[in-house]
Amino acid sequence: MKIVVIGAYGHIGSYLVPKLVKNNNEVIAVSRGKHQPYTQDSGWKKIQHMSLDRVKDPKFATKIAALNADVVVDLINFKLEDTQKMTAALKNTQLSHYLFCSSIWAHGRAKTLPADPNDPAKEPLDDYGKNKFASEQFLKHEYRTNGFPVTIIMPGQISGPGWTIINPVGNTDLGVFQKIANGEKITLPNFGMETLHHVHADDVAQMFYKAILHRNQALGESFHAVAAESMTLYGYAKACYQFFGQEPQIDFLAWPEWVKLVNNQELSEHSYYHLARSGSYSIENARKLLNYEPKYTTLETVEQGIQSYLERGLITLKKSE
Repeated sequence: MKIVVIGAYGHIGSYLVPKLVKNNNEVIAVSRGKHQPYTQDSGWKKIQHMSLDRVKDPKFATKIAALNADVVVDLINFKLEDTQKMTAALKNTQLSHYLFCSSIWAHGRAKTLPADPNDPAKEPLDDYGKNKFASEQFLKHEYRTNGFPVTIIMPGQISGPGWTIINPVGNTDLGVFQKIANGEKITLPNFGMETLHHVHADDVAQMFYKAILHRNQALGESFHAVAAESMTLYGYAKACYQFFGQEPQIDFLAWPEWVKLVNNQELSEHSYYHLARSGSYSIENARKLLNYEPKYTTLETVEQGIQSYLERGLITLKKSE
């Protein structure tokens, strides 16, 4: 098949594109510029590259449609308007499958756990989640009323080697990991029982790949691309101390006091949006319909990310006396 991957050189695309090439597909990798992928693979030598900027080019959707692909994987679509433009442009092509990358952020506060990816009444908290959910609703309507061949995939906290991962207090402050590596005390908000649901980028790519393979089962469905289990902040923090061979030094503070302790609005807001929608996200329909099985546990995923920090010198270990 001819497959277009929009955002091909990002976290997900870096793992997805080689899988598609190895299955003898013609792959067109679309990005704003020709970047190096996060992973090296001989398959990258067999792809076509197309430089397009969705934000700056008003004809972006029509140029994608002009490729007349069988499958379009849209990894960097963040606005309902862009979803509507892309859907309209693709309707007059030979498209058989459009895969939209949403996010667990579309859920907002869950009412029951584990959360159902096909829940029609999600309550997103921020603009990012609201836009993703609006696109989900639009695409489901297009599928039901016009037969538009869509599948929606909702990654969790994408992690792994080479990029910034969410730490045990729900933000990207590297200092938290450094304190743990030093054996120093960290303070968790509330009781440390909020949850994070990480996923290795390779497993997100696996989900997209298997949705393409099992098209008939995937059409009209939403799937969570996450590890099999979520972790509490406390469990995550304790595992990090063990990773560095340190005794856990974990304290707790009620949210208002914790915000004062952090004394950084950007970091505390980042934590808020992660923790306010704490949840566990079901992969049962993905297991049943797509034969999806995460390759990495949550712990293995974050440990790879931490190891990458060490290798890049972003976290340093104290020299033993």
